[in-house]
Amino acid sequence: MKLYFALLPIPALLLASCGGEPARRGEPAQIPPVAVRTAAVSMQDWPVSYEATGTVRARVTATISSKVTGYVQQVSVQVGDHVGEGQLLINLDARDLDAGLRRAEAGRAEAQSAIPELESATAAAKANLDLAQATFQRMEELAGKKSISNQEFDEASARLKAAQANYEMTRARRAQLTSKLAQAEEEVRAAGIMRDYAKLAAPFSGVVITKTVEPGNLATPGAPLLTIEQDGLYRLEASVDESKLASVRTGQAVEAVIEAASLKLSARVSEIVPSVDAASRTYIVKLDLPAAPQLRTGTFGRAIFPLGVQKLVAIPAGALAEHGQLQSVLVVENGIAHTRLVTTGRRNRDAVEVLSGLNAGERIVTPPPPGVQDGARVEVRQ
Repeated sequence: MKLYFALLPIPALLLASCGGEPARRGEPAQIPPVAVRTAAVSMQDWPVSYEATGTVRARVTATISSKVTGYVQQVSVQVGDHVGEGQLLINLDARDLDAGLRRAEAGRAEAQSAIPELESATAAAKANLDLAQATFQRMEELAGKKSISNQEFDEASARLKAAQANYEMTRARRAQLTSKLAQAEEEVRAAGIMRDYAKLAAPFSGVVITKTVEPGNLATPGAPLLTIEQDGLYRLEASVDESKLASVRTGQAVEAVIEAASLKLSARVSEIVPSVDAASRTYIVKLDLPAAPQLRTGTFGRAIFPLGVQKLVAIPAGALAEHGQLQSVLVVENGIAHTRLVTTGRRNRDAVEVLSGLNAGERIVTPPPPGVQDGARVEVRQ
């Protein structure tokens, strides 16, 4: 006995097995639109600026050196010390200067000691002159009466002339002594000044930034010993490209950024050095900085010079979403939010420049709500 099997297609079997039940498919639930706020992409006036790098330096710096030759006896300060105006910094061996001062004082004393003797001589000469004049007047009267001889009259006249000459001579000697005394006073004053050169004091209040002297060193005229910079007064010396020469002027307000101290300062152009460096094609612009305790000589800084305004596409800073190096915004079109990649440029506190990806007039979500993805339905609420 042989068995025969009928082979049917599998789809037919499946249809036969479920042919008695109707097909059921679940319809997707309607997701309500997300309420958002939007802002229009607009053309805005943005300031155009030029940035130059520079170095912070003290406005006033003094190099302390000696005007006389002498061995250093004492150095009263170290690098970093704050000093006051007139404070003693360095003491030199001044024994030879003391000797010069004593010699000058001795010369003055000698001139002063001659004054009483010369005053007495002048008084005696004046008395002798008065007597000779009185005698001559009497002899002149007697000669008119023929009561004396011509010889006696001539002798009286000669005595008067001698007394006059003696008095004039003593007066001349007194004038010479006065001049000599004045010269001695000047020599004492000069010797005192030279003696004071042995004490080197601070010319102003500031801080010691360099020190190249120790006790026992020989100080010579002009050799630098200390460097002091005036405390609290600094400026930024920026190297500006020669093409920007016409855009920078004295008194101009400039923003200065000192990154090491995390400072943004309002500076002002105080000086423009007119010469241009032939190698770098830049010139130096000096900016006065406001007082700030964080400033230090030699610190790197940037000067931002305003050059005007420029029209550009900008969006609110809160509308930008950043994921690593990707930047995007949500653009609303017909109630649907679409993700748009953008390229941004400069930023300020409230807005971001858009270089590409958006056009003026488009509306974007700001700020993007969490969880809203590309293609989501949104409802704009102002």
